[in-house]
Amino acid sequence: MNRILTRSAIVALVSVLASLLATRSLVPALGGALDAGTLLLCTICPLAIAWPTSAYAFWQGEKLKKAHRELARTHAQLAAAHRRLEEKASRDDMTGLLNRESFFAVLECSRRKSDRGALLIIDADHFKTINDRFGHLAGDDALRLISSAIQRGLRSGDVLGRIGGEEFGALLVGTTAQEARHIAERVRREVESIGFSPEGTPVPLTVSIGGTICGQSATLAEIMRGADLRLYEAKHGGRNLVVVEPPTISQAA
Repeated sequence: MNRILTRSAIVALVSVLASLLATRSLVPALGGALDAGTLLLCTICPLAIAWPTSAYAFWQGEKLKKAHRELARTHAQLAAAHRRLEEKASRDDMTGLLNRESFFAVLECSRRKSDRGALLIIDADHFKTINDRFGHLAGDDALRLISSAIQRGLRSGDVLGRIGGEEFGALLVGTTAQEARHIAERVRREVESIGFSPEGTPVPLTVSIGGTICGQSATLAEIMRGADLRLYEAKHGGRNLVVVEPPTISQAA
């Protein structure tokens, strides 16, 4: 408010000076006489008009600036909320990983760009036993521990998602079959090293991992089928195993 009054006072002062200068030039030129009444009138009129008018204009300008700032702040808050909602919609509530839909969207996008890489399907072994014996809260804790261990085993550029109850998918960008096998084995060891003791009872946590190379011409269904077959082999091979195979001839073409 003080700034508005100061600015309007400056405008009023300039108006008074302009009025006095104009009066001193025009009145004698028109044959009039400069007396005290004329000078007083030339002073009062600009003050009575310019000061309140300019004060109102400056006040309205400040209101508009404030409204613009509020609008910009609200817009930024809405944009941030929208980003949070989008992020939340793409994430699994329990583990914070990408959910199934978001993970497969990333996988499909990678396939369309013809990026070479590998898909790992990672399944927790004997997970139903944990739920049945210790309850679902203990099972949830186990899933969170497993997801953290998988992340430690992956590289920073790899993509991880929870694609089922106790099943995870990992997209290894730009890997060969040998590299994918090495990363999958590192993930398996990370999970195996977890110390999990619900109700004070040590319970081993392990995963079976099936993987396949994402051939350039392979469809998403073919990639998933290849990884599922390798996972089946790992499960029936005794669990806590890694089976990663290169693409078939049709995939590699």
